[in-house]
Amino acid sequence: MEIINLCENNSLVSQFMSEIRDKDIQQDRLRFRANVHRLGQIMAYEISKRLEYKTIDTTTPLAVAKTNVVADKLVLATILRAGLPLHEGFLNYYDKAENGFVSAYRKYDAHDPNKFDVKIEYLACPSIDDKVLCIVDPMLATGLSMALAYKALLSRGTPRHVHLAAIIATDQAINFVQQNLPNENLTVWACDIDHELNEHSYIVPGLGDAGDLVYGEKL
Repeated sequence: MEIINLCENNSLVSQFMSEIRDKDIQQDRLRFRANVHRLGQIMAYEISKRLEYKTIDTTTPLAVAKTNVVADKLVLATILRAGLPLHEGFLNYYDKAENGFVSAYRKYDAHDPNKFDVKIEYLACPSIDDKVLCIVDPMLATGLSMALAYKALLSRGTPRHVHLAAIIATDQAINFVQQNLPNENLTVWACDIDHELNEHSYIVPGLGDAGDLVYGEKL
């Protein structure tokens, strides 16, 4: 398993990460969504360097050029609801990708607000057999939602390679993924990695609740 932290090297990722973490800039919901889209596009571009390509003949107005195009078949899967704007950023670049959606949420213990299980209630996905599967979710906090979503998606086949993409991941989540998912043919991508979870399993410093920042607070 390979772990890639895009903030280890200076780029526009660092600029956009600074903005989406900033509690004052976050008040502009449109700007927050735009930055999530941008990060999705950058991550899609970086992942595209790992895909397989084939050479085709492309006819120009003057001659025929040899060009390289993506040979892999891609399935872009997202964990609802917070993952949707990140998904759209990826889809802006992977315009031929098939799409899958998984509904996952935290069901808290009525007697202990710090305890919860993750529930999967909905899955819509094409076959992923021998395809490259990208699973995107803004926050990889404990790793439990991502692991359950991954296992649910495997009911649709066996992918050739899996890319897990998050805006912010934690050391704890990465360790959980390493222990609970197959390490072969799996790459974890994060725009940045934080090192702390609080008592409610929220990422610190993190950026807050990504879903609420994109769509508004929920009851």
